[in-house]
Formats: sequence, C-alpha cells, structure tokens
Amino acid sequence: MDQFHLHLVSDSTGETLQSMTKAALVQFEGISPVEHVWTLTRTVRQLDDILDSIIKRPGLVLYTLVNKEMREVLELGCQRVGVPCVSVLDPVLTAFSSFLGQEIRRLPGRQHMLDKNYFGRIEALNFTMAHDDGQMAEDLYEAQIVLVGVSRTSKTPTSFYLAHRGYKTANIPIVPEIKLPESLFNLSRKTMVIGLTTSPDRLSQIRKNRLLSLNQRVDTDYVDRDRIKEEVIFARKLCTREGWPVIDVSRRSVEETAAQIMTLYNRRKEENKDRMR
Repeated sequence: MDQFHLHLVSDSTGETLQSMTKAALVQFEGISPVEHVWTLTRTVRQLDDILDSIIKRPGLVLYTLVNKEMREVLELGCQRVGVPCVSVLDPVLTAFSSFLGQEIRRLPGRQHMLDKNYFGRIEALNFTMAHDDGQMAEDLYEAQIVLVGVSRTSKTPTSFYLAHRGYKTANIPIVPEIKLPESLFNLSRKTMVIGLTTSPDRLSQIRKNRLLSLNQRVDTDYVDRDRIKEEVIFARKLCTREGWPVIDVSRRSVEETAAQIMTLYNRRKEENKDRMR
C-alpha cells in the first residue's frame, strides 16, 4: 500500500499531530498518504462532517482530542465503518499522569496559550529579523546565538528556526575582503558563536541555482569553485582561531542543524551555571 487516506483530527492547530505523523512516515519507504487535516475541532457538529468524509475516504485516523465526549464520538464513528482510530498523545499523557501523580486536565489548545514562553518566542523572532545578514551588529551582545559562515550556508533559515524555538539568534556573513564587526569578538560566554560550513562543490551548485533563479549571470567569482574553496578555508581558520565550533550543513536539514546548535548552546549554558556555583 503506497497511497492511502490519512485523517488528522485536532482540537487545536494540528501542528503537534502533523509533526508526529511526519516523524513516523519517514520510517516507511515509498509511502505518500493523501492527508486530510481537520483543525480546531471542538464541537460534535464538526465531528459529524469529519466522519462523513472518513466514510467517503476510509483510511487511518489519528487524533489529538482531549474532550472525552468528542473522543467517544469519533472512536465510535470509526468503529462503525471499521476504520482504525488512534489517539497519538494518550501514551505520553498517561506516562506523565502516572509519574506526576496528577489527573489529566483535558484542556484543548493549552500549549498555544499566550504565556511567557509565547511572548519570548515573539521577542526572539523580532530580534532575529532585525539581526539577519549582519544587520544591527552593534548590539550582538543581546543575542543568545550568533551564526557565522560564508554565503548560502543556511544561516538565515537556521536562525529563524532557532528563533521560533525561542532563541535570540543573529547571523553574520563571512566575506574575506570585508571586515567583521568588532562586537563579534567581544561577546561574553552568554552568547555562543557557531560557524556553519559546507563543501565547496555543494556551495558552488547552491549559489549557481540561486543566480539562475534570479535570472543572473553564473560566470562570476561568486560560483567559482576555487574562489569558494578559499572562502571556506578562510572561514574555518577564523572559527578555529576564535574557538568557535563549526557545523557542516552539507548533509543536514535545517532542523537537524538547529538541533545540534541547541545542544551545543544548552551544554554551554549548563557549563556557565556550574562555573557560578
């Protein structure tokens, strides 16, 4: 079965459900489900419409509904037509409930409440937008993470991914002929500078594709492999000299790169705490 209908039913935005589904599907070869995403499902009337669609397009049903009545309506409806129906959060919630000795509160969408963490993410996004591509370098000390690297090493998308996770992130391009801001070399241990790099061949192709998408010439130093190799070596030597860790993004997605950055940053944070004790 390489194609099937997949119904994702959520009482919130559906982000959690879609992320878990994506993580599970990558473990199976040649599978391309037809997804039907149902978000903000909070009334039985909405469920009736969803069940009608499930009957017409039977397949696997995954849900994140916390209201007991809503869960029962969906599960019974799926049972009647012989469709598998799975609550993906139940094992996790049960484990937390048992460990913490507390009842599950069953509040839909609670993870999206306007709490301190939410406003922290908004602040991080605003900071990152203002400090993209070397802008406003005079207040780099406010950043938690600074990414450096030559052009087209995924600095911007990685910065915004980190910002979405609540990390104030700035990024600065390394160009051999252009002097880097002095503020970059005067940061405290609270700010972590990390270099991003990739292979010259891959970088040349990425830059060439970029110029082609903009209908610009590709016979320039910007895509010349020897020139790029010099840039990459220059950037690596700089990071080594300054003691900045370097991550090769050649075979990594933005999410994987960001995960390693967060690990490095949080490890540094713990080390700083230990020093203060």
